[in-house]
This record gives sequence, structure tokens and C-alpha cells, in this order.
Amino acid sequence: MEAAIYSRVSSDSQDVELSISAQIRALKDYAAKHGYEITREYVDEAESGRNTNRPAFREMISVAKTHNPPFEAILVWKLNRFARNRVDSATFKKLLRDRGIKVVSINEPLEDSPSGRLLEGVIETIDQFYSENMGEDIRRGMRENATRGFYNGSRPPYSMKRAPVKDGGKTRYKLEPLPEDSVEVQTVRRVFDMAMNGSGCKEIAMVLNREGFRTSGGHRWGQTTVHKLLTNEAYRGTLVWGGRPEHKAIHSVIPPIRVENAWTAIIDNNVFHLVQKKMSSNAPKAVHPRTVPSFFILSSMLYCSCGRAMIGRSAKSHHYYYYQCNRRHKQGKDACSARPLPKNKLEREVIEQIKDRILSPDCLEELVKVVNEDFESAEVTFKHKIDVIDSEFNDVSTRLTKLFDALETGKMNLDDLSPRIKELRTRQNELIKARVVTEAELLTQGKGSVDAQLVKAHAQDIQNVLDEAQVTESKAFLRSFVKRIEIDKGKVTVHFNLPLPDMNAKESTSVLPINTLGGAEGIRTPYLLVANEARASRGTTYLK
Repeated sequence: MEAAIYSRVSSDSQDVELSISAQIRALKDYAAKHGYEITREYVDEAESGRNTNRPAFREMISVAKTHNPPFEAILVWKLNRFARNRVDSATFKKLLRDRGIKVVSINEPLEDSPSGRLLEGVIETIDQFYSENMGEDIRRGMRENATRGFYNGSRPPYSMKRAPVKDGGKTRYKLEPLPEDSVEVQTVRRVFDMAMNGSGCKEIAMVLNREGFRTSGGHRWGQTTVHKLLTNEAYRGTLVWGGRPEHKAIHSVIPPIRVENAWTAIIDNNVFHLVQKKMSSNAPKAVHPRTVPSFFILSSMLYCSCGRAMIGRSAKSHHYYYYQCNRRHKQGKDACSARPLPKNKLEREVIEQIKDRILSPDCLEELVKVVNEDFESAEVTFKHKIDVIDSEFNDVSTRLTKLFDALETGKMNLDDLSPRIKELRTRQNELIKARVVTEAELLTQGKGSVDAQLVKAHAQDIQNVLDEAQVTESKAFLRSFVKRIEIDKGKVTVHFNLPLPDMNAKESTSVLPINTLGGAEGIRTPYLLVANEARASRGTTYLK
């Protein structure tokens, strides 16, 4: 029987199952002794079994769902390697059983009978209980560790290091400042001094970046990074751990563990508290985002040439609105030279050109034609590949038949033919696997077509919404086919899908002119609206 083997080690350090190599060795030994031929190997390293969002697991299930899966069984070290969640385990085993594939635990032999399935369910329930209980034990141990003043984190704050402390037979850790004259410690004190003198987080980040200072990870300083440093009580010698809900279904927050004077402080207590008061008084009034819906239509779609999102901002007491690079906003002009763009002009020009040049009937008809050609070409390619595989498979089968005939008639003996038979059988298995993969690709990429009239009708609905609807509706309809808008000096690149209700179409391309926009800082630059290539072989399509 052909079989796949699946092995997994968890990301939890408490998971003490065998290593990947040991699992694979045991699975292969079991397969050899019990008549299984291994056709596929799937391995997930540092992946939890509490969910099924595991790359190799997903690939294995996808292959199992193909027309002719290359295995009839899946071998696992234990059932908890397959899944630790009872519902996930039952769901995917049912799917596999419907395809004629069984899951075999080599260390938990179970009969294929009602009593065997009952025992299997008991084992899976125990595994799930163990997994959930282990999480509780880990959190309980970390709380106890923090209560005694030990540091739970793996990466220490900037300017500090983990110092090992012997605790009986175990090694635990506390935090310890770097040497007094180190650049990091001096930087932390300087940041607090600047905050005491009224500098904001953004201003502090700009100064540090301009002078060449970097974070412990080697990155530029940002507004958020500075804010986290200024509010981290570790710098005044206080350990704080917890304070978040420990279970998604529990909304109450367990009070955090706080241990004063857990290690040597870098910042004086009075200085730390004064900085918190200044930051609190300077902070803008917090308003829940649901009560203030964004009226920036292009937000979450617009990106700067540096790769960061362009965010909506206001100036002069909300009299002026513009889009600005988030990196420039947080780290200053030195981090990104892209200038802010006026909201109304940019939105108006982009939407008008999308309506005129992307949603126009002529453009859509051409794009539908290109996409359908891609579908047809892909289908022909995959079918030709399958024909080639079938032809070679038939040739190998014919050769094997002749060898078997020679063996039966006594023209040649087994010792002479055995190596060649083994070689041809190996090639047969390789061709079967190749055909399965090609069939899967054909199912996912090579079939389908787009109805031009459906595209045009849906595009007209979008046109009407953009003409008449409110900001929220307009933004939702744009997001239904516009995936990303990138601004780079003299052009705006728009990545979009064909506007279909089911959004299964491929990406398309056009180049659209946009009138000159006045920059927020007085710079006037011509912009182009450019869309993603329809397919690499055609290059950019310029629409007249």
C-alpha cells in the first residue's frame, strides 16, 4: 500500500516528542515492516498541533483531495502529531476517509471497528486536554517566575541584557543594564532628558536617526519605538508581567505582576513619572475608531515608494487633509523624501481615471480577452504536459511487460532483470506523482473563463456607486477590485483584479494619465496612474 508520512514538532518548548529525524526513521521502519511504500514525506517544524494552519499539513490535505492521490494511508508517530484539536482531527479524518485514505498511528494501534474508533476518540480527547492544560501550566509557571522577580522574556529591552541567576538546580534570568558608559545606556538617558524638556516622540526619533543611532535590532527609530521606550518600567527597575486576558473567552483582565526594584534602574523614579505626566498631557484625545469612520477613500490601499502605507493626516486644525508616508510621519524627512499629497485632488484624479480608463467598456473587453487567453493557454499547457507524462508512462509499462515476458519464458534470469525492473518501477512512481501534481495545477489554474458582459455589468454598478455613494461604500467597492496603489515620484501604480462579483479573475494592466497635482509642500509634480501587468510575456499595455 502506498503511504505518506507526516511528522511534526511543536513550537512549545514543553513538547518533548521525538525529533523530526527520529520520527521519520521510526515511520520508515514501520512502513518497511508492514508493507507500506512511502511516496510522500510531509514535515512541519516548530508548528503547533492546536490548529491546522501548518504548511506541510495543508499541502498534504490538498494532495489528498486531488483526483488520483498518490497515497492510500498517512503514517504518523502518534495521533497528536496529526492534530491536538478533537474537532480538527475528526474533520480532516472524515475528509480523508471519503477519499479512501486512512490515518495510521504507529504507536497507537487501533482496530478499524466501532470500539477502535471509540478508543481513538478517547486518545484524541486526552491529547487535546493535555495540550490545553499544558498552556495553563506554562502561564502558571511564568506568573510564579515573575512574582519572584525573574524575567520571562527572551529579548531584553534596549540597553539591557539578561543576566543568569542560579535558582537551586535551575538557571533563571534577571535584567541588567549594560555598562554605564555604553552608547545604549547614554541614549536611553538622553531620550528621557529630551522628553523632560518637552520633545515629542517623533522629534526624538528624528534626532536619533539624523545622528546615526539605531535600535538594538539595527533599525531606524520611530515614533512608536520611542514611545515604548519611554513607557517601559524596566528602565526604572520595575518588573511588569501580564495584565492581558489569558483566554479569548474571558474579558476580565487578571492584574499584572509588579515587582519593584527587581534590578538596577537606569532612570530615576521621579524622572520616569514626570515623563509619563508630560506624555499624558500632550497626548491627543483618544476616540474609538468606530465613532470616527475614515473619510480617506484610498486609505489601506495607498503605499509610498519606500514600501510603507500612505496614511490620512490633517493640518491647520483640520482645515487641510492630505496623504503622507507613514515612515516619514513617524521618523521624519530623513527616513523618506516622499512629499505629502492633497487628499481631495489625489482621490478625485485617481477615481476619475479608474472610472474612465479601467471601468470603461472597451478597456474591460480587452482585459477579459487577455485573461481568457491566459486561461486557455494554461489549460492547453497542462493538458499537453499530462499527455507527455501518459505517453512516457505507457512506454515504461510496455518495457516492464517485455521484461516480465522474458523472465517467464526463461530467456533471462531474475538476477539480471531485477535492477532494470526496479529502475522502471521507480520511474513509474515518479510519473504518477508528476501527473497528480499537474492535475492539481490544472484544476486550480488552467480552467475557467470570464464573461465579458458580467464584467461590464458589475463595472457599471461600481461606476454608479462611485458617483453617488458615501465614502464608506465607495471605499468598499474600490477595495473589491483595487488591491494596491503605489506612489513613486512621477507615477501612481494601481494593482487591480478584473471587477467581478466573485473576484476570481486575474490581474490586469493599463497606463492612465492624471493631471498635475499640487503637493502639500508647494511642489507640483505630474503623476501617472499605472496598473499591474496583465501577464509577464506581454509587458505593459498602454491604453489609448
